[in-house]
Amino acid sequence: MIFGRIKSLDAILATAEKKSLHRSLGAFQLTMLGIGAVIGTGIFVLTAEAAQKAGPGMMLSFVIAGLVCAVAALCYAEMAAMVPVSGSAYTYSYAVMGELVAWMVGWALILEYAIAAGAVSVGWSGYFIGWLNTSFHLSIPLEWVRGPFDGGIINLPAMAVATAVTALLVKGTKESATVNAVLVGVKIIALTMFVILTIPVIKTGQFTPFAPLGFAGISGAAASIFFAYVGFDAVSTAAEETKNPQRNMPIGLIGSLAVCTIFYMLVASGVIGTVGAQPVFGPNHEVLSPGTPALAQACTAIQEQAVVCSKEALAWTLKSIGYPFVGWLVGAAAIIALPSVILMMMFGQTRIFFVMSRDGLLPEFFSRIHPRFHTPHVITILTGIFVALFAAFFPVGLLADVSNSGTLFAFAAVSIAVMVLRRTDPARVRPFRTPLIMIIAPLSIIGCVYLFFSLSLFTIELFVAWALLGLVVYFLYSRNRSHVGRGLSEHHEGDAEIHPGPGAA
Repeated sequence: MIFGRIKSLDAILATAEKKSLHRSLGAFQLTMLGIGAVIGTGIFVLTAEAAQKAGPGMMLSFVIAGLVCAVAALCYAEMAAMVPVSGSAYTYSYAVMGELVAWMVGWALILEYAIAAGAVSVGWSGYFIGWLNTSFHLSIPLEWVRGPFDGGIINLPAMAVATAVTALLVKGTKESATVNAVLVGVKIIALTMFVILTIPVIKTGQFTPFAPLGFAGISGAAASIFFAYVGFDAVSTAAEETKNPQRNMPIGLIGSLAVCTIFYMLVASGVIGTVGAQPVFGPNHEVLSPGTPALAQACTAIQEQAVVCSKEALAWTLKSIGYPFVGWLVGAAAIIALPSVILMMMFGQTRIFFVMSRDGLLPEFFSRIHPRFHTPHVITILTGIFVALFAAFFPVGLLADVSNSGTLFAFAAVSIAVMVLRRTDPARVRPFRTPLIMIIAPLSIIGCVYLFFSLSLFTIELFVAWALLGLVVYFLYSRNRSHVGRGLSEHHEGDAEIHPGPGAA
Protein backbone atom coordinates (compact mmCIF):
# COMPACT_ATOMS: atom_id res chain seq x y z
CA MET A 1 0.00 0.00 0.00
CA ILE A 2 1.45 3.36 -1.05
CA PHE A 3 0.33 5.22 2.06
CA GLY A 4 1.23 2.45 4.49
CA ARG A 5 4.08 2.40 7.00
CA ILE A 6 3.31 5.75 8.56
CA LYS A 7 5.70 6.76 11.32
CA SER A 8 3.75 7.84 14.40
CA LEU A 9 3.52 11.62 14.63
CA ASP A 10 3.27 11.31 18.40
CA ALA A 11 6.58 9.42 18.51
CA ILE A 12 8.24 12.10 16.41
CA LEU A 13 6.80 14.87 18.57
CA ALA A 14 8.05 13.23 21.78
CA THR A 15 11.53 14.38 20.83
CA ALA A 16 10.43 17.97 20.34
CA GLU A 17 8.63 18.00 23.69
CA LYS A 18 11.79 16.89 25.48
CA LYS A 19 13.77 19.62 23.77
CA SER A 20 11.30 22.45 23.91
CA LEU A 21 12.87 25.75 22.89
CA HIS A 22 12.32 29.17 24.39
CA ARG A 23 9.88 31.30 22.40
CA SER A 24 11.75 34.55 21.87
CA LEU A 25 11.48 35.49 18.18
CA GLY A 26 9.13 38.23 17.06
CA ALA A 27 7.93 39.23 13.59
CA PHE A 28 10.92 41.52 12.95
CA GLN A 29 13.51 38.88 13.89
CA LEU A 30 11.75 36.30 11.69
CA THR A 31 11.66 38.71 8.76
CA MET A 32 15.39 39.45 9.13
CA LEU A 33 16.11 35.72 9.40
CA GLY A 34 14.22 35.14 6.15
CA ILE A 35 15.96 37.98 4.30
CA GLY A 36 19.35 36.69 5.40
CA ALA A 37 18.50 33.16 4.28
CA VAL A 38 17.00 34.08 0.91
CA ILE A 39 19.33 36.75 -0.45
CA GLY A 40 22.29 34.89 -1.83
CA THR A 41 23.36 32.94 -4.87
CA GLY A 42 20.30 33.46 -7.00
CA ILE A 43 20.51 37.22 -7.35
CA PHE A 44 24.32 37.33 -7.57
CA VAL A 45 24.61 34.56 -10.12
CA LEU A 46 21.36 33.70 -11.89
CA THR A 47 20.56 37.20 -13.16
CA ALA A 48 22.47 36.45 -16.38
CA GLU A 49 20.69 33.10 -16.78
CA ALA A 50 17.31 34.77 -16.35
CA ALA A 51 18.18 37.48 -18.88
CA GLN A 52 19.07 34.85 -21.50
CA LYS A 53 15.71 33.12 -20.96
CA ALA A 54 13.36 36.08 -20.52
CA GLY A 55 15.17 39.33 -21.36
CA PRO A 56 13.72 42.29 -19.41
CA GLY A 57 10.70 40.08 -18.67
CA MET A 58 12.77 38.48 -15.90
CA MET A 59 11.29 41.15 -13.61
CA LEU A 60 7.95 39.37 -13.93
CA SER A 61 9.74 36.05 -13.39
CA PHE A 62 10.87 37.23 -9.94
CA VAL A 63 7.27 38.03 -9.01
CA ILE A 64 5.94 34.64 -10.19
CA ALA A 65 8.62 32.70 -8.31
CA GLY A 66 8.06 34.81 -5.18
CA LEU A 67 4.29 34.19 -5.20
CA VAL A 68 4.74 30.42 -5.50
CA CYS A 69 7.22 30.54 -2.63
CA ALA A 70 4.79 32.57 -0.51
CA VAL A 71 1.94 30.05 -0.67
CA ALA A 72 4.35 27.12 -0.25
CA ALA A 73 5.88 28.87 2.77
CA LEU A 74 2.52 29.11 4.55
CA CYS A 75 1.99 25.36 4.14
CA TYR A 76 5.55 24.65 5.22
CA ALA A 77 5.07 26.76 8.35
CA GLU A 78 2.11 24.73 9.61
CA MET A 79 4.04 21.47 9.32
CA ALA A 80 7.21 22.96 10.82
CA ALA A 81 5.23 24.29 13.79
CA MET A 82 3.65 20.86 14.41
CA VAL A 83 6.75 18.76 13.74
CA PRO A 84 9.74 20.90 14.80
CA VAL A 85 12.34 18.14 14.46
CA SER A 86 15.05 17.11 12.01
CA GLY A 87 14.31 15.92 8.52
CA SER A 88 12.34 18.76 6.97
CA ALA A 89 9.79 17.70 4.33
CA TYR A 90 11.01 14.08 4.59
CA THR A 91 9.88 13.82 8.22
CA TYR A 92 6.56 15.57 7.53
CA SER A 93 5.78 13.19 4.67
CA TYR A 94 6.69 10.13 6.76
CA ALA A 95 4.27 11.21 9.47
CA VAL A 96 1.36 11.87 7.12
CA MET A 97 1.65 9.99 3.82
CA GLY A 98 3.83 7.02 4.62
CA GLU A 99 7.26 5.62 3.95
CA LEU A 100 7.30 5.43 0.15
CA VAL A 101 6.26 9.07 -0.27
CA ALA A 102 8.74 10.08 2.46
CA TRP A 103 11.50 8.16 0.68
CA MET A 104 10.76 9.91 -2.61
CA VAL A 105 10.71 13.30 -0.88
CA GLY A 106 14.03 12.54 0.84
CA TRP A 107 15.45 11.33 -2.48
CA ALA A 108 14.29 14.60 -4.12
CA LEU A 109 15.83 16.65 -1.30
CA ILE A 110 19.20 15.18 -2.26
CA LEU A 111 18.76 17.06 -5.52
CA GLU A 112 17.77 20.22 -3.65
CA TYR A 113 20.69 20.40 -1.27
CA ALA A 114 23.67 18.65 -2.86
CA ILE A 115 23.18 20.02 -6.36
CA ALA A 116 22.32 23.47 -4.98
CA ALA A 117 25.64 23.42 -3.12
CA GLY A 118 27.31 22.64 -6.45
CA ALA A 119 25.47 25.53 -8.12
CA VAL A 120 26.59 27.98 -5.42
CA SER A 121 30.16 26.72 -5.78
CA VAL A 122 30.07 27.43 -9.52
CA GLY A 123 28.60 30.88 -8.85
CA TRP A 124 31.35 31.59 -6.32
CA SER A 125 33.94 30.54 -8.89
CA GLY A 126 32.68 33.08 -11.43
CA TYR A 127 33.01 35.97 -8.98
CA PHE A 128 36.37 34.72 -7.70
CA ILE A 129 37.90 34.52 -11.18
CA GLY A 130 36.52 37.98 -12.07
CA TRP A 131 37.90 39.37 -8.82
CA LEU A 132 41.34 37.88 -9.49
CA ASN A 133 41.34 39.40 -12.96
CA THR A 134 40.35 42.85 -11.67
CA SER A 135 42.64 42.84 -8.64
CA PHE A 136 45.78 41.22 -10.00
CA HIS A 137 45.18 41.22 -13.79
CA LEU A 138 45.42 37.44 -13.77
CA SER A 139 43.88 35.89 -16.85
CA ILE A 140 43.23 32.22 -16.12
CA PRO A 141 42.44 30.01 -19.15
CA LEU A 142 38.72 29.27 -19.43
CA GLU A 143 39.49 25.56 -19.69
CA TRP A 144 40.26 25.45 -15.96
CA VAL A 145 37.42 27.67 -14.65
CA ARG A 146 34.46 26.33 -16.64
CA GLY A 147 32.98 22.87 -17.10
CA PRO A 148 32.67 21.10 -20.46
CA PHE A 149 29.06 22.28 -20.98
CA ASP A 150 30.24 25.86 -20.63
CA GLY A 151 33.19 25.96 -23.02
CA GLY A 152 35.89 24.63 -20.67
CA ILE A 153 37.24 21.37 -19.26
CA ILE A 154 36.95 21.55 -15.46
CA ASN A 155 36.01 24.26 -12.94
CA LEU A 156 38.87 23.99 -10.47
CA PRO A 157 37.96 26.97 -8.19
CA ALA A 158 34.40 25.63 -7.74
CA MET A 159 35.80 22.21 -6.91
CA ALA A 160 38.23 23.75 -4.42
CA VAL A 161 35.64 25.76 -2.49
CA ALA A 162 33.32 22.72 -2.25
CA THR A 163 36.21 20.65 -0.88
CA ALA A 164 37.11 23.34 1.67
CA VAL A 165 33.53 23.56 2.95
CA THR A 166 33.40 19.77 3.26
CA ALA A 167 36.51 19.83 5.42
CA LEU A 168 34.93 22.50 7.66
CA LEU A 169 31.74 20.45 8.06
CA VAL A 170 33.68 17.29 8.96
CA LYS A 171 35.55 19.23 11.63
CA GLY A 172 32.26 20.58 12.96
CA THR A 173 32.86 24.29 12.47
CA LYS A 174 29.74 26.20 13.42
CA GLU A 175 28.94 29.76 12.34
CA SER A 176 28.21 32.03 15.25
CA ALA A 177 25.25 34.38 15.13
CA THR A 178 27.65 37.32 14.94
CA VAL A 179 29.54 35.99 11.92
CA ASN A 180 26.27 35.14 10.20
CA ALA A 181 24.91 38.64 10.86
CA VAL A 182 28.04 40.17 9.36
CA LEU A 183 27.75 38.02 6.22
CA VAL A 184 24.09 38.94 5.81
CA GLY A 185 25.01 42.60 6.23
CA VAL A 186 27.76 42.31 3.61
CA LYS A 187 25.28 40.89 1.07
CA ILE A 188 22.62 43.50 1.74
CA ILE A 189 25.07 46.42 1.65
CA ALA A 190 26.52 45.18 -1.65
CA LEU A 191 23.07 44.92 -3.27
CA THR A 192 21.99 48.28 -1.84
CA MET A 193 25.09 49.95 -3.35
CA PHE A 194 24.25 48.31 -6.68
CA VAL A 195 20.69 49.67 -6.61
CA ILE A 196 21.76 53.20 -5.56
CA LEU A 197 24.29 53.43 -8.41
CA THR A 198 22.24 51.88 -11.21
CA ILE A 199 18.64 53.06 -10.68
CA PRO A 200 19.38 56.79 -11.36
CA VAL A 201 20.99 56.03 -14.75
CA ILE A 202 18.34 53.66 -16.08
CA LYS A 203 17.36 54.14 -19.73
CA THR A 204 13.75 53.13 -20.34
CA GLY A 205 14.52 52.11 -23.91
CA GLN A 206 16.49 49.13 -22.57
CA PHE A 207 13.23 47.51 -21.45
CA THR A 208 11.97 46.89 -24.98
CA PRO A 209 11.25 44.35 -26.23
CA PHE A 210 10.09 43.32 -22.75
CA ALA A 211 9.55 39.62 -23.50
CA PRO A 212 11.70 38.74 -26.54
CA LEU A 213 11.03 35.02 -26.07
CA GLY A 214 7.38 35.36 -25.06
CA PHE A 215 5.68 34.24 -21.85
CA ALA A 216 7.28 30.80 -22.17
CA GLY A 217 10.63 32.52 -21.64
CA ILE A 218 9.32 34.35 -18.58
CA SER A 219 8.00 31.04 -17.16
CA GLY A 220 11.32 29.32 -17.83
CA ALA A 221 13.20 32.13 -16.10
CA ALA A 222 10.77 31.98 -13.15
CA ALA A 223 11.50 28.25 -12.79
CA SER A 224 15.24 29.03 -12.67
CA ILE A 225 14.87 32.11 -10.45
CA PHE A 226 12.97 29.98 -7.93
CA PHE A 227 16.48 29.04 -6.79
CA ALA A 228 16.95 32.64 -5.63
CA TYR A 229 14.21 32.20 -3.01
CA VAL A 230 15.17 28.82 -1.61
CA GLY A 231 16.13 29.28 2.02
CA PHE A 232 12.91 30.84 3.32
CA ASP A 233 12.23 27.52 5.10
CA ALA A 234 14.74 28.80 7.67
CA VAL A 235 11.83 30.95 8.88
CA SER A 236 9.35 28.09 9.10
CA THR A 237 11.80 25.88 10.98
CA ALA A 238 11.99 28.57 13.68
CA ALA A 239 8.29 28.07 14.52
CA GLU A 240 9.05 26.48 17.90
CA GLU A 241 11.04 29.54 18.96
CA THR A 242 8.47 32.11 17.85
CA LYS A 243 6.33 34.23 20.14
CA ASN A 244 2.69 34.17 19.05
CA PRO A 245 3.43 32.07 15.94
CA GLN A 246 -0.13 32.40 14.66
CA ARG A 247 0.52 36.12 14.07
CA ASN A 248 4.29 36.33 13.64
CA MET A 249 4.95 33.37 11.31
CA PRO A 250 2.94 34.73 8.35
CA ILE A 251 4.44 38.20 8.90
CA GLY A 252 7.97 36.77 8.92
CA LEU A 253 7.39 34.52 5.91
CA ILE A 254 5.46 36.89 3.68
CA GLY A 255 7.42 39.92 4.91
CA SER A 256 10.82 38.44 4.09
CA LEU A 257 9.65 37.19 0.70
CA ALA A 258 8.09 40.59 -0.12
CA VAL A 259 11.25 42.49 0.84
CA CYS A 260 13.43 40.08 -1.16
CA THR A 261 11.14 40.26 -4.21
CA ILE A 262 11.28 44.08 -4.19
CA PHE A 263 15.06 43.94 -3.74
CA TYR A 264 15.39 41.48 -6.62
CA MET A 265 13.21 43.58 -8.91
CA LEU A 266 15.25 46.70 -8.15
CA VAL A 267 18.48 44.85 -8.90
CA ALA A 268 17.00 43.38 -12.09
CA SER A 269 15.85 46.87 -13.12
CA GLY A 270 19.37 48.19 -12.53
CA VAL A 271 20.88 45.52 -14.77
CA ILE A 272 18.26 45.84 -17.52
CA GLY A 273 18.12 49.63 -17.55
CA THR A 274 21.87 50.22 -17.67
CA VAL A 275 23.53 47.51 -19.77
CA GLY A 276 20.44 45.84 -21.23
CA ALA A 277 19.34 42.25 -20.76
CA GLN A 278 18.40 41.03 -24.22
CA PRO A 279 19.21 37.38 -24.97
CA VAL A 280 22.13 36.47 -27.21
CA PHE A 281 20.97 34.54 -30.28
CA GLY A 282 22.80 32.10 -32.52
CA PRO A 283 24.08 32.89 -36.05
CA ASN A 284 20.68 32.01 -37.53
CA HIS A 285 18.82 33.91 -34.79
CA GLU A 286 18.07 30.65 -33.00
CA VAL A 287 17.39 30.67 -29.25
CA LEU A 288 20.41 29.55 -27.20
CA SER A 289 20.05 27.91 -23.81
CA PRO A 290 22.16 29.17 -20.88
CA GLY A 291 25.15 27.05 -19.93
CA THR A 292 25.66 25.47 -23.34
CA PRO A 293 28.70 25.39 -25.66
CA ALA A 294 26.60 27.18 -28.32
CA LEU A 295 26.01 30.17 -26.02
CA ALA A 296 29.67 30.14 -24.96
CA GLN A 297 30.68 30.35 -28.65
CA ALA A 298 28.18 33.16 -29.34
CA CYS A 299 29.51 35.09 -26.34
CA THR A 300 33.10 34.62 -27.54
CA ALA A 301 32.07 36.01 -30.93
CA ILE A 302 30.88 39.26 -29.29
CA GLN A 303 33.85 39.31 -26.88
CA GLU A 304 31.60 38.58 -23.88
CA GLN A 305 30.07 42.06 -24.23
CA ALA A 306 26.63 41.16 -22.89
CA VAL A 307 25.43 40.63 -19.34
CA VAL A 308 24.10 37.16 -20.27
CA CYS A 309 27.71 36.12 -20.97
CA SER A 310 29.02 37.20 -17.58
CA LYS A 311 29.72 34.83 -14.69
CA GLU A 312 29.60 37.81 -12.29
CA ALA A 313 26.60 39.72 -13.65
CA LEU A 314 26.30 42.43 -10.98
CA ALA A 315 30.01 43.22 -10.79
CA TRP A 316 30.20 43.23 -14.62
CA THR A 317 27.28 45.67 -14.82
CA LEU A 318 28.92 48.14 -12.42
CA LYS A 319 32.24 47.95 -14.27
CA SER A 320 30.43 48.56 -17.57
CA ILE A 321 28.79 51.79 -16.35
CA GLY A 322 31.97 53.30 -14.90
CA TYR A 323 32.10 52.00 -11.31
CA PRO A 324 34.93 49.44 -11.44
CA PHE A 325 35.84 49.82 -7.76
CA VAL A 326 32.27 49.29 -6.56
CA GLY A 327 32.04 46.35 -8.96
CA TRP A 328 35.16 44.99 -7.29
CA LEU A 329 33.50 45.46 -3.87
CA VAL A 330 30.33 43.64 -4.99
CA GLY A 331 32.49 40.79 -6.32
CA ALA A 332 34.38 40.67 -3.03
CA ALA A 333 31.06 40.60 -1.12
CA ALA A 334 29.91 37.60 -3.16
CA ILE A 335 33.23 35.82 -2.57
CA ILE A 336 32.97 36.39 1.19
CA ALA A 337 29.28 35.59 1.61
CA LEU A 338 28.60 32.69 -0.76
CA PRO A 339 30.68 30.00 1.03
CA SER A 340 28.32 30.31 3.99
CA VAL A 341 25.45 29.37 1.64
CA ILE A 342 27.40 26.31 0.44
CA LEU A 343 27.91 25.39 4.09
CA MET A 344 24.18 25.68 4.82
CA MET A 345 23.19 23.63 1.75
CA MET A 346 25.68 20.86 2.50
CA PHE A 347 24.68 20.73 6.14
CA GLY A 348 21.03 20.34 5.08
CA GLN A 349 22.02 17.48 2.78
CA THR A 350 23.98 15.61 5.43
CA ARG A 351 21.14 16.01 7.97
CA ILE A 352 18.58 14.54 5.54
CA PHE A 353 20.90 11.60 4.82
CA PHE A 354 21.53 11.20 8.55
CA VAL A 355 17.83 10.99 9.41
CA MET A 356 17.09 8.59 6.51
CA SER A 357 20.00 6.40 7.60
CA ARG A 358 18.80 6.44 11.19
CA ASP A 359 15.38 5.27 9.96
CA GLY A 360 17.04 2.31 8.23
CA LEU A 361 16.24 3.51 4.71
CA LEU A 362 19.93 4.07 3.96
CA PRO A 363 22.87 2.04 5.33
CA GLU A 364 23.41 2.76 9.02
CA PHE A 365 27.09 3.20 8.22
CA PHE A 366 26.08 6.65 6.84
CA SER A 367 24.89 7.82 10.25
CA ARG A 368 28.17 6.97 11.95
CA ILE A 369 29.41 9.80 14.18
CA HIS A 370 33.06 10.85 14.26
CA PRO A 371 34.46 10.05 17.74
CA ARG A 372 36.39 13.31 18.01
CA PHE A 373 34.44 15.88 15.96
CA HIS A 374 30.95 14.46 16.72
CA THR A 375 29.84 15.00 13.12
CA PRO A 376 28.36 12.49 10.63
CA HIS A 377 31.72 12.40 8.83
CA VAL A 378 31.04 9.48 6.46
CA ILE A 379 28.03 11.04 4.78
CA THR A 380 29.60 14.52 4.91
CA ILE A 381 32.66 13.32 2.98
CA LEU A 382 30.52 11.37 0.50
CA THR A 383 28.29 14.41 -0.04
CA GLY A 384 31.35 16.64 -0.45
CA ILE A 385 32.80 14.39 -3.16
CA PHE A 386 29.59 14.56 -5.19
CA VAL A 387 29.18 18.33 -4.70
CA ALA A 388 32.77 18.90 -5.84
CA LEU A 389 32.19 16.78 -8.96
CA PHE A 390 28.93 18.58 -9.78
CA ALA A 391 30.71 21.93 -9.38
CA ALA A 392 33.67 20.84 -11.48
CA PHE A 393 31.78 19.73 -14.58
CA PHE A 394 28.35 21.39 -14.79
CA PRO A 395 27.22 25.02 -15.38
CA VAL A 396 25.40 26.96 -12.67
CA GLY A 397 22.10 27.24 -14.57
CA LEU A 398 21.73 23.50 -15.14
CA LEU A 399 22.62 22.75 -11.51
CA ALA A 400 20.14 25.36 -10.23
CA ASP A 401 17.35 23.98 -12.42
CA VAL A 402 17.95 20.38 -11.33
CA SER A 403 18.04 21.55 -7.71
CA ASN A 404 14.74 23.37 -8.23
CA SER A 405 13.09 20.21 -9.55
CA GLY A 406 13.79 18.46 -6.25
CA THR A 407 12.70 21.45 -4.20
CA LEU A 408 9.42 21.87 -6.09
CA PHE A 409 8.59 18.20 -5.62
CA ALA A 410 9.26 18.44 -1.87
CA PHE A 411 7.22 21.65 -1.49
CA ALA A 412 4.26 20.11 -3.34
CA ALA A 413 4.45 17.06 -1.05
CA VAL A 414 4.39 19.27 2.06
CA SER A 415 1.38 21.18 0.71
CA ILE A 416 -0.47 17.89 0.16
CA ALA A 417 0.54 16.68 3.64
CA VAL A 418 -0.95 19.78 5.27
CA MET A 419 -4.35 19.16 3.63
CA VAL A 420 -4.29 15.43 4.40
CA LEU A 421 -3.47 16.02 8.07
CA ARG A 422 -6.26 18.57 8.40
CA ARG A 423 -8.68 15.75 7.41
CA THR A 424 -7.08 12.82 9.24
CA ASP A 425 -6.11 14.58 12.47
CA PRO A 426 -8.16 17.78 12.82
CA ALA A 427 -7.79 17.88 16.62
CA ARG A 428 -3.97 18.03 16.53
CA VAL A 429 -2.52 21.14 18.19
CA ARG A 430 -1.24 23.50 15.51
CA PRO A 431 0.86 26.43 16.82
CA PHE A 432 0.47 27.95 13.35
CA ARG A 433 -2.47 27.26 11.05
CA THR A 434 -2.21 28.02 7.34
CA PRO A 435 -4.99 30.52 6.54
CA LEU A 436 -7.58 29.51 3.92
CA ILE A 437 -5.95 26.07 3.70
CA MET A 438 -8.22 24.76 0.93
CA ILE A 439 -7.18 27.70 -1.25
CA ILE A 440 -3.54 28.22 -0.23
CA ALA A 441 -2.44 24.55 -0.39
CA PRO A 442 -3.93 23.87 -3.87
CA LEU A 443 -2.40 27.14 -5.11
CA SER A 444 0.97 26.00 -3.78
CA ILE A 445 0.65 22.61 -5.49
CA ILE A 446 -0.46 24.20 -8.79
CA GLY A 447 2.37 26.76 -8.59
CA CYS A 448 4.99 24.07 -7.94
CA VAL A 449 3.69 21.93 -10.83
CA TYR A 450 3.62 25.00 -13.12
CA LEU A 451 7.22 25.92 -12.34
CA PHE A 452 8.33 22.28 -12.58
CA PHE A 453 6.99 21.95 -16.12
CA SER A 454 8.50 25.34 -17.01
CA LEU A 455 11.94 23.82 -16.50
CA SER A 456 13.79 22.55 -19.56
CA LEU A 457 12.86 19.14 -20.94
CA PHE A 458 16.39 17.95 -20.17
CA THR A 459 15.98 18.92 -16.50
CA ILE A 460 12.60 17.18 -16.25
CA GLU A 461 14.07 14.03 -17.83
CA LEU A 462 16.94 14.11 -15.33
CA PHE A 463 14.48 14.39 -12.44
CA VAL A 464 12.36 11.48 -13.74
CA ALA A 465 15.48 9.34 -14.16
CA TRP A 466 16.56 10.23 -10.61
CA ALA A 467 13.08 9.39 -9.27
CA LEU A 468 13.08 6.00 -11.05
CA LEU A 469 16.53 5.26 -9.62
CA GLY A 470 15.13 6.15 -6.19
CA LEU A 471 12.27 3.66 -6.59
CA VAL A 472 14.74 0.92 -7.58
CA VAL A 473 16.89 1.64 -4.49
CA TYR A 474 13.81 1.67 -2.26
CA PHE A 475 12.37 -1.66 -3.39
CA LEU A 476 15.73 -3.45 -3.64
CA TYR A 477 17.24 -2.16 -0.39
CA SER A 478 15.37 0.33 1.78
CA ARG A 479 11.95 -1.30 2.06
CA ASN A 480 13.34 -4.48 3.61
CA ARG A 481 15.59 -2.65 6.07
CA SER A 482 13.22 0.12 7.19
CA HIS A 483 12.90 0.33 10.97
CA VAL A 484 9.18 1.12 10.69
CA GLY A 485 8.64 -1.85 8.36
CA ARG A 486 10.51 -4.16 10.76
CA GLY A 487 8.54 -2.85 13.73
CA LEU A 488 11.56 -1.41 15.51
CA SER A 489 10.96 1.39 18.00
CA GLU A 490 12.33 4.77 16.96
CA HIS A 491 14.80 6.71 19.06
CA HIS A 492 15.70 10.27 18.20
CA GLU A 493 18.51 10.94 20.61
CA GLY A 494 20.80 11.11 17.60
CA ASP A 495 19.77 14.72 17.12
CA ALA A 496 21.69 15.57 20.25
CA GLU A 497 24.78 13.72 19.12
CA ILE A 498 25.74 15.92 16.22
CA HIS A 499 26.82 19.49 16.46
CA PRO A 500 24.22 22.03 15.42
CA GLY A 501 24.52 23.27 11.88
CA PRO A 502 25.31 26.61 10.39
CA GLY A 503 23.02 29.57 10.75
CA ALA A 504 20.97 30.84 7.84
CA ALA A 505 22.98 32.49 5.13
